[in-house]
Amino acid sequence: MRHASKLLILATLLATAPVLARSGDRNQPMDISADRTDALLGDDSVSTLEGNVRIRQGSLEVDAARAEVHRAGGDINRIVLTGSPANLRQVSDAGEPMEATANRIVYLLADESMMLTGNVVVSQPRGTLRGETIKYDINSGRLDGGGDGARVSMRILPKNAAAD
Repeated sequence: MRHASKLLILATLLATAPVLARSGDRNQPMDISADRTDALLGDDSVSTLEGNVRIRQGSLEVDAARAEVHRAGGDINRIVLTGSPANLRQVSDAGEPMEATANRIVYLLADESMMLTGNVVVSQPRGTLRGETIKYDINSGRLDGGGDGARVSMRILPKNAAAD
């Protein structure tokens, strides 16, 4: 019974995984604005932004209370967003929107992954996933939720309901 439950949860996660992010977004410039910043523009540095943080890169839109932008070797390699909640929106190559909210979002650019923690909600036209800890693989669209002692919950809409 326990094995069947795990398989059902895995199948449901795969069915509700967000669509892939727009592939061209990563090649666009990243524009960041905030009320205040404490920044170093060196190749290996951390810049902290606070108050009404906005990040835009192609179809990617992020709004947060605070952001830390980590650079290594001249490239941005990690962004840590916090808020109540931090919000992230992006459109896939197919034109489908994905929205995620969490108290903390850690975006690892090299891995093309995000770790969302604290009151996480990931929504797309076909459904919603909620939990306390969710890892999102941007390339595959795979979500890995739970395992932190808190439950995950999902709502999956029928295909014809998502088009309405």
